[in-house]
Amino acid sequence: MDVLAEEGVSGLRIEVLAKRLKVTKGSFYWHFQDRRDLLMAVLEVWKDGRIRDIIKQTRNQRPGEELERIYHVIDVYSAGRNRRGMQIELAVRDWARRDPEAAAVVAEVDDIRLRCARDLFLACGVPFDEASSRCMLLYAYVFGISLMVYDRFDGNAAQLKRDISDLIARSSTTGAREVNQNTTAAPRRSHPETASPSQPSALPSTAAPPSASPPNSQVSEH
Repeated sequence: MDVLAEEGVSGLRIEVLAKRLKVTKGSFYWHFQDRRDLLMAVLEVWKDGRIRDIIKQTRNQRPGEELERIYHVIDVYSAGRNRRGMQIELAVRDWARRDPEAAAVVAEVDDIRLRCARDLFLACGVPFDEASSRCMLLYAYVFGISLMVYDRFDGNAAQLKRDISDLIARSSTTGAREVNQNTTAAPRRSHPETASPSQPSALPSTAAPPSASPPNSQVSEH
């Protein structure tokens, strides 16, 4: 998987791997018939690992903590410390663009990924169509933020990510379920350089929902 992350599928060649692992090429053929057999084994390892982790991260431990689990999923999979996992993910997706078998594996993982996230939103009482939209938005954010450099855009990256997490996780339905929880609203960012006091916003302002801090997350590969 390290080779896949660093060099992509083109680096998964028996000669290269044998040299890197300091073994003979012949030893590879005790385990794999050919390079294609090796590639399919790598795909299977990636798929099994992804599905196990998705289920682990999205499984709700106790009833009533579904919203907290949504924040957990956003935090784990958007964390900068998850860079290696994202490198592997992007390498597999690039591979899938040119290989139908790899594309089928990615589609299977994505289906499980989205269904598990949708189940969390449904457990919060979110309607089915909205739950489907929000789980898609969740992963669009997770994958998108891994490709962007945004430090210059907003100096308070931590608050920016908390705000985005709120937008993804909270609807009027999920917010209503938090009435009995002791939460404190995080201060919202203001940008006086982009807003003129003499020119009111074209959109009516709405009260920001209270921000729930995501639980402590365990480092996970995407």
